[in-house]
Amino acid sequence: MKKVIFMAFMALFMAISLTSCRDENKTQKEELIEEMQEKDADIEVKDRANDTKIKMETEDKKVKIKEGDDGDTKIKVKEDNPDEM
Repeated sequence: MKKVIFMAFMALFMAISLTSCRDENKTQKEELIEEMQEKDADIEVKDRANDTKIKMETEDKKVKIKEGDDGDTKIKVKEDNPDEM
């Protein structure tokens, strides 16, 4: 019985230690996509031969992401702030 408990404890310890070592660093692109998904944005993806374009739009924010085949990523963010004058 001690062996079974010990093995269960060791399996739990290994599972916790391996999942806590995950890389939590996200790129700006990933953070923007997640943020816009949470806001229920209209998302349009165009996958072409040379590049990929992602357009996301909510009532107050527009985001455009363009990725080239060479790994170059361009991000444009436009926020509409009607409160500012």
